[in-house]
Amino acid sequence: MADKIDVLLIAGLLPAIDEKLSTTYTVHRHKPDAVPPDVAAKVRAVVTTGNMPPSLFDTLPKLEIISSVSVGYDGIDVTKAAAKKIPVTNTPDVLNDDVADLAIALMVMASRRLAAADRYVRDGKWLAGAMPLTRKASRKKLGIVGLGRIGKDIARRAEAMGMTISYTNRRAVADSPYSFIPSLIGLAKENDFLVVIASAGPDATKMINKDVLEALGPDGILVNVSRGRVVDEVALVEALQSGKLGGAGLDVFEDEPRVPAALLAMENVALTPHIGSATIETRAAMGQLALDNLAAWFAGQPLLTEVSETQTARVAR
Repeated sequence: MADKIDVLLIAGLLPAIDEKLSTTYTVHRHKPDAVPPDVAAKVRAVVTTGNMPPSLFDTLPKLEIISSVSVGYDGIDVTKAAAKKIPVTNTPDVLNDDVADLAIALMVMASRRLAAADRYVRDGKWLAGAMPLTRKASRKKLGIVGLGRIGKDIARRAEAMGMTISYTNRRAVADSPYSFIPSLIGLAKENDFLVVIASAGPDATKMINKDVLEALGPDGILVNVSRGRVVDEVALVEALQSGKLGGAGLDVFEDEPRVPAALLAMENVALTPHIGSATIETRAAMGQLALDNLAAWFAGQPLLTEVSETQTARVAR
């Protein structure tokens, strides 16, 4: 029997996916900065969840493929991977439903202040009187920052709520039924809610800044299910504290898992711990897709979901 291929696992997986990986490959579980030399010398694949230190490219001389159990891959140096002709795969589409569901949930949670309402009941405050009125979400105007796969699923859910939808993107989406507004500030001014699901490349850092937040306005609500660094968190806190922004629903933060104390104290903010894809069903599907990419590569078959940056570089060789 041929020796199993050596794989470095630098992320946690569901037990069932971990078991499948271990059945097929020789799996080495080490922190990225503590891979023993004898292991590093034979590893041919890395399995991760969106992050890999650039140093591993030089540490692993036989590295052939990076299979990421995530849709985002901004924590992997794809430029370096492309230069070395090492494919990077991710897990798009299988998590669309969960992230879209959460975006809508955060929007409703923030507008109806459901987290605060839950505490109102648990703390016995209801006994002293009714909770203050909140704002409705249905039949309002929704702006989506990034009308990709997940953005479209968010829009379809919002349509069922009777919302009017517009979006901004690098370019207009062909055949989209929604209004394209090229200016981010223009989109914020036009809408009651602003949902951020844009890709988190370097050019997106702090794109939701003071001006955008003020354009959204004192009754507006920001929802972020993209990456924490896309929002200027200092400006967000200031806008919420000053009343220049009405509320926020946040699943991601600049310095996760640390969340600013000011946000924790606000009744008009709904917070979740980066759980966009965190359901058993979706994590199983993401893990299986990562395994399928590995299987395809080592069988000499086309990869299922290689990211464009490395695919383009390998095709051009």
